[in-house]
Amino acid sequence: MSDFRQSPYRFLNSVFSEGEALDNDLFVNGLTENVTFDVAYPVNRLTGRSEVMDGFFAPISKALSHVRRRDELFIGGPNRRAPGGHWVTSVCHYVGNFDAPLFGIKPSGHLVFLRAGEFYRVEADGRISEAKIIVDLLDLMRQAGRFPLPNMLGTEMLFPGPATHDGVLPTGQADGEETLDLCEAMLADLKAYDPETFSSKGQTGQDGYWHDDMLWYGPGGIGSNYRWSGFEKDHRADFLTAFPDRVGGDHYCRIGDGNYAAVSGWPSMTMTHKGDYLGVPATNRQLTLRVMDFYRCAGGKIMENWVLLDYLELFQQMGRDLISEQ
Repeated sequence: MSDFRQSPYRFLNSVFSEGEALDNDLFVNGLTENVTFDVAYPVNRLTGRSEVMDGFFAPISKALSHVRRRDELFIGGPNRRAPGGHWVTSVCHYVGNFDAPLFGIKPSGHLVFLRAGEFYRVEADGRISEAKIIVDLLDLMRQAGRFPLPNMLGTEMLFPGPATHDGVLPTGQADGEETLDLCEAMLADLKAYDPETFSSKGQTGQDGYWHDDMLWYGPGGIGSNYRWSGFEKDHRADFLTAFPDRVGGDHYCRIGDGNYAAVSGWPSMTMTHKGDYLGVPATNRQLTLRVMDFYRCAGGKIMENWVLLDYLELFQQMGRDLISEQ
C-alpha cells in the first residue's frame, strides 16, 4: 500500500522552494478546487484554492523574504473522529527574514522562525481538501520585539524537533493506534483536577501517563517547561485559576503514527474567564479556544508534547486586540 503521507508532504515542502512566485500548477495538483482552510485569527476561514493561495500562502511568501518550510514533525493516519478520512499533521517553522507585515504584525527586518501547527485531510488522489492551521503570531510578535503581554510564564524558545530526531514521516516504530490510546486515556483523566493542587488522576508516578522527564513545549505567552512540576508551575496553575470550569477534548481529529499522536479541536475548549490571566483581569465572559497537541511516546509514557493555541483569537474574546496594540 502506498504511503498517503508522501503527496501532501512533497506539496507543502515545494510551495516555497520554487522561487518567490507561487506556482499555480503546483496548487492545482496539491489542493482540491473547493479546499477549505481554517487558519488562526485574524485569517480564519478561507474557501477555494485561489482564496487559500491569496489568503495564506502568498502573505507568508511576501512577508518572510526567501521563506522556507522546516518540518519538525510530519505524521499521518486514519482519523478516529468525525469527519474521519486520512489526515496528516505537522509542527513546522516558516523560516525567513521578516521584511513586510504579516496578517497585521509589523516586520522586524530580521530572521524569524514562525512556528505553526497544521492538520490536513488528504483525499484518495493525494490532494488536500481541508486544513486547520494555528500560526503562532504571538510568538512572532515576541521575535519582532513587540511582545504585548506583561510576562511569560515559562521559557520562550524555538520549538525543537523530537529528541529522537525521527518525527518526520516515521517508519518502523510502535503501533500508532496504541500510541493514540495512551494519549486519549491521559486526556480523559486530565479533565478532572484538584483545585488546590491542580493535579489530575494518573498523570504522574510509576503507573502515570507522563515520563518523569517530560518536556512540554508551549506557544507564545506560555512558553515551555520541564517535568510535571514545571508544567503545573509555568502553565497549568495560571490557566486553571483563570479558567476553572474549562472543558476540553471536543476534537475533530485524532491520529496516531508510530511513536507519535496528534489531536486538535476547532475549538476544543469552552470556559469562563473567572480569574486574571496574562495581564487581563477576569471578564466572566464565555470563551472558546482552538487547540492542537502533538505527542511523542516511548515505553508506554508520554515523553514530549508540542502545543499550539490560537491566543490572538482568545485575547480578542477577552476584549484585547493584540495586533492593534503594537
